[in-house]
Amino acid sequence: MAATVLWATPVRGQPRLIRTRLRLIRHTSTSQKTWDWAGRSTTGDVARDEVAQLAASPRRPLTLADLLKHGRPPLSKDALLASANFTLSLLPARLASRIQALRNLPFIVVSNPHVSKIYENYRHSLSTLLPYQQRRITTLEEENKFGDVLADLVQTHTNTIPILARGFLECRKYVSPADVTRFLDTHLRARIGTRLIAEQHLALHFASQPVSDEPPNRSKPRSPEDAVPSNYIGVIDTAIQPARIIRLCEDFVGEICELKYGVRPRLVIGGEPEASFAHVPVHVEYIITELLKNAFRATIESGNEREPIEVTIAAAPDVPGKEPPVEGDADIGFQLDANDEAYPSEAMGASNPSSQSITIRIRDRGGGIPPEVLPHIWSYSFTTFSDVDFNSDNGNLDALNTISSSGGHLSSIAGLGYGLPLSRAYAEYFGGSIAVQSLWGWGTDVYLTLKGVGKVD
Repeated sequence: MAATVLWATPVRGQPRLIRTRLRLIRHTSTSQKTWDWAGRSTTGDVARDEVAQLAASPRRPLTLADLLKHGRPPLSKDALLASANFTLSLLPARLASRIQALRNLPFIVVSNPHVSKIYENYRHSLSTLLPYQQRRITTLEEENKFGDVLADLVQTHTNTIPILARGFLECRKYVSPADVTRFLDTHLRARIGTRLIAEQHLALHFASQPVSDEPPNRSKPRSPEDAVPSNYIGVIDTAIQPARIIRLCEDFVGEICELKYGVRPRLVIGGEPEASFAHVPVHVEYIITELLKNAFRATIESGNEREPIEVTIAAAPDVPGKEPPVEGDADIGFQLDANDEAYPSEAMGASNPSSQSITIRIRDRGGGIPPEVLPHIWSYSFTTFSDVDFNSDNGNLDALNTISSSGGHLSSIAGLGYGLPLSRAYAEYFGGSIAVQSLWGWGTDVYLTLKGVGKVD
């Protein structure tokens, strides 16, 4: 298991067929071209006024219920086309708003080659989608071509975070840390939704092949290679057990500790280890890995490796959900970010028909967080990054940092302090939260609340 950013690698539990086809399509997807319905190459530019118009269009928050509404795969032809058109209705405006936000940065920042590369990636992705927005997707042939475009989009934006990190590092003389944190927090939250929308349809596409006009016969067994676990709907596991993911992440982080320190702390799980709900496994895996890295490192470096790290799982009762409001409604406590996408300033019902909340407490005896560091743990600490040594630890790094660069695709931002703010972005996207309570000189409690869907029929 690798601690990677969203969609950098498929989650461990994802069906083998989906993993194989995602890898294949990443190598065969189109690059720097758009295609109309007839397959002819078209121009790859996007007019400024078109971007502004799309970016200003009203949108509502994405919910897990939105991603689940097309049903369990394999999907029928009508359901698959509905999923494609739903995806197409969401992505252009979200891409346009990111282009607009990048244009609003100071010119000297946008001129940086790394920031400019991200800007061009977004323009390229939007240009590939616009020809499809002129009409609905009505045939399976069109849906297949649309799938290639989505695969290209996912691959194009795989390394957005490390590239942006490098760009803002090089521009740190021209933009304040507070402005960088504000921009990155908004941009990376928006990126979560964009990639999740694209990957959800791709997963449904792969899991529904071959597609026919007849309703799917789910009683007929498929071949072992094509079998999709019944608890998966696209990239969402409808029966995810946090305890199982905690154990997987423990193994990964423990191996890093043994390589780096020669020892690994013990981890015990209490509370309700059998609790389950519907959520995105990659989100949960990334968050848990980052939080365990922090706890393991603090425990070992404080000399308390004999003290176990205690993880307690508590599941709240299912509560009736409701459809999310159109953005701008003020009765739930939404905040609107610069992307015009709402994220909850307080807990919210994240899905319909029922919302399931699970809270995970991670308690360590690692000595706690210094009081002078505690106010800065949610900042993207790009100013402490070293061009020479990606893993330098000069004392200015916040106490909740990554312990090594061994975590896969995020290795190029190890040492930046991105782990905790990114984890909070993933948790909060569907209404969850992360809270930190530190007892300086003793240890730290981290409370992770994840809001997903309860029972899914």
